Amino acid sequence: MRPSLFAQLSGAALCAVLATASMAQEAMTDAERSAFRAEVKAYLLENPEVLIEAMDVLQSRQQAAAEQNDKQIVDANRDAIFNDAASWVGGNPDGDVTVVEFLDYRCGYCRKAWQEVDELVKSDGNIRIVMKEFPILGEQSVISSRFAIAVLQLHGNEAYAKTHDALISLRADANDESLERLAGDLGYDWSALQTRMNAPEVTSVIEANHALAQKLDISGTPTFVVDGTMVRGYVPLDGMREIIAQERAKSEG
Repeated sequence: MRPSLFAQLSGAALCAVLATASMAQEAMTDAERSAFRAEVKAYLLENPEVLIEAMDVLQSRQQAAAEQNDKQIVDANRDAIFNDAASWVGGNPDGDVTVVEFLDYRCGYCRKAWQEVDELVKSDGNIRIVMKEFPILGEQSVISSRFAIAVLQLHGNEAYAKTHDALISLRADANDESLERLAGDLGYDWSALQTRMNAPEVTSVIEANHALAQKLDISGTPTFVVDGTMVRGYVPLDGMREIIAQERAKSEG
């Protein structure tokens, strides 16, 4: 291929040509292969901007493939993600979009997202929110999640919502002393809570959430599942609103 032909190619077309040529090189003689490689090198040195365009094309393809993979694993696990009876459900129970959050109370980005997620749900009015306790940052994370799950199991949804807010904003270390004090502030019996925290009913919830996260290839917090879209990491409020709008547009289409 002559340099003049290379000059007519965009980054995307160059990627396709090089991919085809890569396979074709097996049929080339050593001299032809050397000449081809020299020609490609010379063209790229003269037109480095094509490399940037080619990288953009590659990243777009990789992102599309990742999004398709996420959609497939979400579809395969929809019931466990959206209809788990052990997880707290808030917002509008009949909302047209469901947002599921995998969270860790000791995660700085979960704390950053906390009030924004709350504002998202309240200001929209048509979002169903599901919380998945996913402690991954050590013993303080685990004891915090055990406390929250125990409250949900013993005292119900409204109590969990208050407890969630208290735990996500807790600046002290999460330990027996601080949680006993928190239980008293919230009006719970610490002894009963402590017993439930260590019960199999609580352990099974955490284990199930970790197993589900492994299936979904979730390794960090916060991670959100918004209907069919996986959102890995913190996204500002406006970004979350845009994702919600996109999901609604998909369902309408």
